Amino acid sequence: MQQKNGLIFILIGTAHTLLGISPWAFGKQFSDFSSTLFFRINSGILEFPLFDGQMDYESFAAFWFFYFGLLLFPIGLLVRFVEKQELLLPRAFVWSYLGVVLLGAYMIPLSGMTFFMLPHALLMVWQLKRNQLRPV
Repeated sequence: MQQKNGLIFILIGTAHTLLGISPWAFGKQFSDFSSTLFFRINSGILEFPLFDGQMDYESFAAFWFFYFGLLLFPIGLLVRFVEKQELLLPRAFVWSYLGVVLLGAYMIPLSGMTFFMLPHALLMVWQLKRNQLRPV
């Protein structure tokens, strides 16, 4: 039976990306980014308090929320490729994913990390334990 974990990563990435640019999340910040054609949306390291800068936390959060969604796409495509080829997902990948998700859920408990990614990570661990994701 072919797994759907790659598709789940892609769907979570899509939802994250679309929510990030929506008016209900970071739409205002993305509208501001467009005024510079999405070039140099902040001053980077010069905004850090270490360099006497003033952080624009809303823009910083908007970028990383959107970017994290985009990062889930190649992960999803890779996992989907592995699943379609009936190759093996590495045990280390599954456990690392669970670790990252647990840290995120601990730090931001009322988030998609807790409600969507944690159940997915636990499903992958369960699949691993049932030898549905054979470890390498």
